[in-house]
Amino acid sequence: MVDHILQADHAMRNWADPSPDPVRPGSERHLRMFCELLLQTHNPYKPAVIDWPKLEPDALNRVTSLPIWDIAVQTEGRASIRVRTFAQTVQDPLLRRALDMDADEEARHKVVLSKLVEAYGIKLAPEPDYPPPDDPEWGWLVTGYSECIDSFFAFGLFAAAKRSGYFPAELVETFEPVIQEEGRHILFFVNWAAWYKRQLPWWRRPLFALKVMRVWAFLIWERIGIARGIDADGSANDANFTMTGSGAVADPLEPKALIALCLEENERRMAGYDTRLLRPNTVPRLASLALKFLR
Repeated sequence: MVDHILQADHAMRNWADPSPDPVRPGSERHLRMFCELLLQTHNPYKPAVIDWPKLEPDALNRVTSLPIWDIAVQTEGRASIRVRTFAQTVQDPLLRRALDMDADEEARHKVVLSKLVEAYGIKLAPEPDYPPPDDPEWGWLVTGYSECIDSFFAFGLFAAAKRSGYFPAELVETFEPVIQEEGRHILFFVNWAAWYKRQLPWWRRPLFALKVMRVWAFLIWERIGIARGIDADGSANDANFTMTGSGAVADPLEPKALIALCLEENERRMAGYDTRLLRPNTVPRLASLALKFLR
């Protein structure tokens, strides 16, 4: 049983296409590669059978006092419906299978979080409905680029919590597959975006680029704190997910040290995947630029 778990974990973190030939972004082979990446690295763990570790009172208090659980559960609920809605618009059978897998994994993240709050007696606000987006492509882009931002910082914060011993090692290891899955998701997304742009006729490419710019503007607007963290009806907004959790999951780090750790962890989590696949680079590049201005 232990060997099976270790094999699944290794397979989730390491994948390469067997052909050594170069891959042109936007090609049919590029499409096959990033879809097979997601499908073949799926980890079949089941949230219902996770053995949540018993926590000592101080560790339990640290977990239950985190102000992120409503936001985390609802963010995954929204992500799942957005990805699944977009998948229903896709005709290519391999790409649709990969998108359905992505949506299933987002839904599983929500189940993992729900099981955690149930195990440790954490009270959540009533969940809102998760209606499908009116524009499926917009919902998919918002989800993908949002995960590119949040995952980059989550990688560093998770490592900081692990190094500091802020959470018990058993609990950290329980969450490890979820964090790595987010790395797979953003790798899949950025390769899809590069492939999709090249499938568009020339006259639609500027419109798509404008749409992507609008998505980034929307996400930045949220994350600088202008958007509300909690809506009037009690629904958690994923606007400040990273910011809400950043001060609560580890010993405080100077901004420069935190950004450097995020860059290190981002590189480590992407290292096991075929180097011919494109990497998420917007947030890491901005973070590297920020390092030059931080003391």
